Amino acid sequence: MLTLKHLNKRYADGTQALKNISVTFPSGMVGLLGPNGAGKSTLMRTIAGLQQPDSGNIQFADIDVLAKPQALLQQLGYLPQHFGVYPNMSCRALLEHIAVLKGLTKPARREQIESLLALTNLTKHAKKRVSTFSGGMRQRFGIAQALLGDPKLIIMDEPTAGLDPLERENLNNLLVSISQQRLLLLSTHIVEDIESLCQHVAIMHQGEFQQFADVGTLIAPLTQRVWQLDALPDELQDIIVLSKTFRHGHSVFRVFSEHAPCAQAQPVVATLQDAYFLSLHQAGGQHVAG
Repeated sequence: MLTLKHLNKRYADGTQALKNISVTFPSGMVGLLGPNGAGKSTLMRTIAGLQQPDSGNIQFADIDVLAKPQALLQQLGYLPQHFGVYPNMSCRALLEHIAVLKGLTKPARREQIESLLALTNLTKHAKKRVSTFSGGMRQRFGIAQALLGDPKLIIMDEPTAGLDPLERENLNNLLVSISQQRLLLLSTHIVEDIESLCQHVAIMHQGEFQQFADVGTLIAPLTQRVWQLDALPDELQDIIVLSKTFRHGHSVFRVFSEHAPCAQAQPVVATLQDAYFLSLHQAGGQHVAG
């Protein structure tokens, strides 16, 4: 269990990246949603100890993270959105190097590396240089290195970015399997992945938490209030446009309204993406213009 209390962070240019964040994350997979600049990466870097907050407290289990950052590192696995590798090191050699840095004994290193190579389906690629890996293989390596030391807190920033649909599905299956009995904090712009994978979701906007709840609770207020239209009515009073997409080249609008906005409106099942766009609209953030 991870508890944040009154966490604040302001950068030198005056940007208030975190504003009085207070929340308790339970075990399992927790999704973090928000537009670019919402503060998601700042929050994850701060929790991981890569930067200090201006004020506040971070508690993980019985560890005071800000007072004893080294104690958290022994429990932490971190996968940033972009990470570098030594260009001439093989997958196995690089995992061995990282395991040494994490303080694993030689027997533990050997056992964990073989297990993680199998878990991430990289055994047959263990002798290849990570710098030559495809995007999906590279992300699987990233997960393997994050899992060294059997961490109880795992932080992943956009782990499926740039992957093709099959690679994304395989990686999501892996994330589910490793999130049991630990906290996995997952940040991604793919809302469908969050809805499918996570029990709880935090929505951030301009450094603040707009909402934090389980997925069902976030969606419930939209039940029977989301409608699909091929075209927007002339009068948009009491209608919030949630999204505009295209199907076979034709516009499709999803709107939030207490009642059918027009005779052609079709009721649809509300999704987490609908709840996310509604939350941003209510916060005065990004939303789809009519």
